[in-house]
Amino acid sequence: GRLAIKFPAPRYPKFARRTMNLKQVTPKDFDVRAPVRKGGVKVRVIGLVEGQVFTKHEIASLKVEDGLVKPDLVNDILKVAVVERHKATGNIGRGFVHGFGMRRGAIASSVGHDAHNIAIVGTNERDMAIAVNVVARIGGGQVVVNKGEVLARVELPIAGLMSDKPVEAVSSELEVLHRAAQRLGIELKSPFMRLSFLPLAVIPKLRITDKGLVDVEKFKLVDLFVKS
Repeated sequence: GRLAIKFPAPRYPKFARRTMNLKQVTPKDFDVRAPVRKGGVKVRVIGLVEGQVFTKHEIASLKVEDGLVKPDLVNDILKVAVVERHKATGNIGRGFVHGFGMRRGAIASSVGHDAHNIAIVGTNERDMAIAVNVVARIGGGQVVVNKGEVLARVELPIAGLMSDKPVEAVSSELEVLHRAAQRLGIELKSPFMRLSFLPLAVIPKLRITDKGLVDVEKFKLVDLFVKS
């Protein structure tokens, strides 16, 4: 015969489910204000490397409209941000990333090594804000948004990192999540895994935290803008 052992369902303390401590964000929270009113600026860009955890430290010229720096979707330069979610500090690090291939929408995740704040990549501020607010509302997780609509989500209510559902259910939800990400144009094999490592400020070369860009090789925060 077969030995069958039944384990009791795990119980989690309330504090483990109450880890989304942040105010609701708005699209304006993801505006990147330029030192000029119009024209262009040079900025540091986090460059993804396919199949690798480390990143490149790239420089790109981006357009400025009404004092705001715009992403360059033609050249796959998107907005990236990290929102602090533990102590309601209001900290938001803003920057740009190259390599996701996203042509529309936004993705967000409360899995972001090592601080596990909310990391977001998107083509527009509205979808980025919606994605963050959904992650906060569900107690943590991973979300895909396009044109204001939540296409898919995986809830991770235990510390914003783990699910309390059976592994089969989580696996099915992840399949839906990744298919939704592909609908945004993303061709990376594991986009949420790549997103989760962008805030890990110990692996070269360029990272982003809730306090801004980090040049890991120089062990310091650096300005988004590059002086000509």
